[in-house]
Amino acid sequence: MTENRLLLADCAEALPRLSNARFGLIYIDPPFNTGRRRSHTRMRTQRAEGGEGDRTGFAGRRYSTTRGATTAYEDAFDDYVAWLQPGLCEAHRLLAAHGSLYLHLDYREVHYCKLALDRIFGRENFLNEIIWAYDYGGRTRRRWPPKHDNILVYVKDRDQYVFNQDEMDREPYMAPGLQTPERAARGKTPTDVWWQTVVPTTGSERTGYPTQKPLAILSRIVRASSRPGDAVLDFFAGSGTTGAAAHQAGRSFVLIDSSPDAVAVCQRRFDALGIPYRMD
Repeated sequence: MTENRLLLADCAEALPRLSNARFGLIYIDPPFNTGRRRSHTRMRTQRAEGGEGDRTGFAGRRYSTTRGATTAYEDAFDDYVAWLQPGLCEAHRLLAAHGSLYLHLDYREVHYCKLALDRIFGRENFLNEIIWAYDYGGRTRRRWPPKHDNILVYVKDRDQYVFNQDEMDREPYMAPGLQTPERAARGKTPTDVWWQTVVPTTGSERTGYPTQKPLAILSRIVRASSRPGDAVLDFFAGSGTTGAAAHQAGRSFVLIDSSPDAVAVCQRRFDALGIPYRMD
C-alpha cells in the first residue's frame, strides 16, 4: 500500500501534479452553493452539580456547556459548474481504468453537474444517482422539507469498473417476515436510496467540522467501488472521513483541502485514530 498523504493546497494547483490513472476511487463533497456562510462551533457539555448549569437533560439532570472554536467557510459561487469543472476533468484523468467517481451534491446543482459529467465521462459511463436520505434539522411550512443529498456515480470505463457487492454492508428487510429466516438474518443489498442519520452532535464520531459526513456512508462507497490496496482521492477533504474510511478498508488515501481549519481537523482525527499519514 502506498503512503497516506494530507495536503494543504488548492486542488487547482495540487491535482495537475498527481500521476495519470493513479486512483481506484475518487470521492468529492464540494461546497453545495447554498449562498450561506457555513459554520459549526464545538461545544463541551459536562454534568453540573447543585442544580446549576444552562441545559436540562434526561430525568431533569442539569448540564453546563462551554463554547469552543468555530469552523466556518463561505458557500457561494457565481457559476458553480464553471468553478467545479476543472477538478472534474482532472478526476477523469486521475482515475484508473477500473475507477469510479462519486460526486456528493444536493438538489441545487446536481442537474447541472450531471450534464457536465456526461460531457467529461460520457453518458454511457453514468452508473447511478444515489439518494442519501436523513431526518434531521429544521422544517419549513412552505414546501416539502428537503432531507436528502444526491451522489452521482460515474465510472472511467464501463467494461472494467469495480463493484464489490459481497463486501458492502447489508440492510434489514422492511418486511423480514416475508423472507426466509436465513435471508432475514443476512439482510439485503442496499439500493440507490440510503437511509442514514447524520453525524450526531454529541457522538464520538463528531469532529466539529460543519458539513461532516457519516463514516458509514464513506465506508460503503470505499468497499463497494475500490479494490484492497487501491489509492483513494478526495480533494475537498473536509473532516477527513474519506481517509478514515479508506484506512479502515485497507486502502491508502490522498486528501487535499485549501482550508487550514479543515486540515487541522483531519490531523486531529487521524492522530486520535492512529492513522499514519504524511503532511505535504
